[in-house]
Amino acid sequence: MARLRREFISPDPSRSFRLLLTPHLEDVFLWHYHPEYEIVYIEGTDGNRHIGEHLERYEGSDLALIGPFVPHLNFDYGARREHTKVVVQFRVDFLGADFMTRPEMSAIRQLLDQAAGAASFHGETLKKAGEMLKMIPEMPPFRQLIQLLDTLQLLAESTEARFLNQVQITGEQEFRGQARMKRIEEFMSMHFHEPFAMSEVLGSVNLSEAAFCRWFKKTNGVTFTEYVNRYRVVRAQQALLQGASVTDACYSSGFGNLSHFSKTFKKHTGQNPLEFRQTNGAGRSISGSV
Repeated sequence: MARLRREFISPDPSRSFRLLLTPHLEDVFLWHYHPEYEIVYIEGTDGNRHIGEHLERYEGSDLALIGPFVPHLNFDYGARREHTKVVVQFRVDFLGADFMTRPEMSAIRQLLDQAAGAASFHGETLKKAGEMLKMIPEMPPFRQLIQLLDTLQLLAESTEARFLNQVQITGEQEFRGQARMKRIEEFMSMHFHEPFAMSEVLGSVNLSEAAFCRWFKKTNGVTFTEYVNRYRVVRAQQALLQGASVTDACYSSGFGNLSHFSKTFKKHTGQNPLEFRQTNGAGRSISGSV
C-alpha cells in the first residue's frame, strides 16, 4: 500500500498561489498532504473523492476544498475518460499575515475555518465555480488573483456545501484532547495492519481503559472499536483501488478473517469488497482470484 507523502509546494513565479491544469495522474496513486489549502475541480470523468477518512464516488464532475495537512488522493486516479482538472493551492496567509483578518474577508475566513477538514460542493455552485476556475489560466496575473478571491467568495456564500471530516472536540480539555487524537492517529498509522492490545493504545495517551473509552466516545461520537474498524476499512479501500485482491486487502488492513472483513466493509461502504473493487475499476489489468 502506498505510504502517505508530504508534498512540498511553492507558488508559481507569476502568482501568489499554485495552479495545476489537468496534470494527468490517472495512473499515479498519490496519497499525500501539505500545509496549503487546495481547491480541486474535475469534470468529464468518474472517480473517487478520498479525503482523510471520507471516501465517496463522484460521477461526471466534482468540486472540493481541502484543508491544510489533510491527507487526500488525487481525484483523477483511475480516470478512464478524457477530463479537465483544475487545482489551486494556497496558504492561508498567501496575501500576507493580516489579510484574512480584514472585515471584507470575513465570509472567506469563516469558510476556511469550517473547511479545516474539507468541504464538497454541488449544484449550481459546482457548475459556476468550475467555470470560474477554468478561466483563471487565460487571465493576466492580477485578474487571476481577483478571480480566485471571487471563487472563494462564491464558495463562502454557497448553501450547497457539505463539510467533511469534521472533528468534534469540545470542552475545556480541547487542546489536550487534540494532542491525544494526534497520538492515536500516529499509533494507528503504524499498527493498523496488525493485531494490537488496548494496553498499547492506553500507553500512548496516559489514561485508564475506562477513562479512555468514555473520553473517546464523547470526543468522536463512536467507540474506539468502531473507529478502528472504519480506519481499517479506509485502508482496505486504498488497497483495492490499487488493484489488491480482496484477500490481500483484508489481511493487509488488519482484519483477521474474510467473513468479518466483508461484513464490516459492507456496513461502512454499502458494498462488499468485491463489489467495491469492480465498481471502482480496480484490477482491470490484473488477473487471479479475489
